[in-house]
Amino acid sequence: MIGAVVHLMDRAGARRVRLLESGFATAIPLEEYMYQAGWEVSTLIGAGRRVELENTNGLGRAREYQRFDVPGGGLLFPSYLLSPGFGECDTFVSLAKLKDHVTTGVTLSMKNCFGNIPTTVYGDHVPADRPDELPRSGRGRVFHQGASQPSAPAARELDPGSPRHEGYRLPRVVVDICAARPIDLAIIDGVESMGGAEGPWAGGEPCHPGVLVAGTNCVNADAVATAVMGYDPMAPAGERPFVSCDNFLELGERAGLGSRDLGRIEVTGTPIPEARFDFAPMSRSRLPRRLPPYPGKRAVSS
Repeated sequence: MIGAVVHLMDRAGARRVRLLESGFATAIPLEEYMYQAGWEVSTLIGAGRRVELENTNGLGRAREYQRFDVPGGGLLFPSYLLSPGFGECDTFVSLAKLKDHVTTGVTLSMKNCFGNIPTTVYGDHVPADRPDELPRSGRGRVFHQGASQPSAPAARELDPGSPRHEGYRLPRVVVDICAARPIDLAIIDGVESMGGAEGPWAGGEPCHPGVLVAGTNCVNADAVATAVMGYDPMAPAGERPFVSCDNFLELGERAGLGSRDLGRIEVTGTPIPEARFDFAPMSRSRLPRRLPPYPGKRAVSS
């Protein structure tokens, strides 16, 4: 899928295609990271005339991180430090999988961008006064639990008194990131995917929906993809798929990023009912992870 997208962008006239990905807890070159995972890197590089790969989990070849301000002040943080690669591209594409997610309900083009955040700045064990030299962890303490703040010079959290529940926090950081660095093209790959959870570590199982969703508005595209999965993009917190979290589509809509109302979205190609592949049975078969009591709808409306 990545190779096909790169090839089509090259044919459409892109002067350069840069693949940005965050290698978990490592700063090794992305080529090496993908090779170790069994990917055919040469195929991706050969799909276009000028293809570059960059591990955005650290600073890499750049001299400093770029600050991306969240329009309107943000929901969790007012700004985020990211790799300059996200600012250097004329067109930013989020290429994601069509999947369930234990914490955010679904993980599509918007949740995909949570991985844009470098753990050298927002990691679990970073120094308080400066970014870490190397990524060593995930982003759990800063974002999931709210137990620590990112390294300076990153902005502090807006409201340290807000809920420390990941079902409150993660949907908000997803919306913040998508507002600070907007997605120009969302491509959601559901040809082959995983249902029930975001990965095998959480009990996910392979599935074959046989569908692709693409759009130039991330909230629109994710709403359509949510409906293709058999869920209601208008569902409130506490209802499937947003069983233990706020609906990030609702938060994105309130932030002015786009509509989740299918009646307001132009859908071309295969109609949603014909493309539908029901993820709910796979989701219901997984025992929900035990989370602290969630404030639910009150958190969305506050």
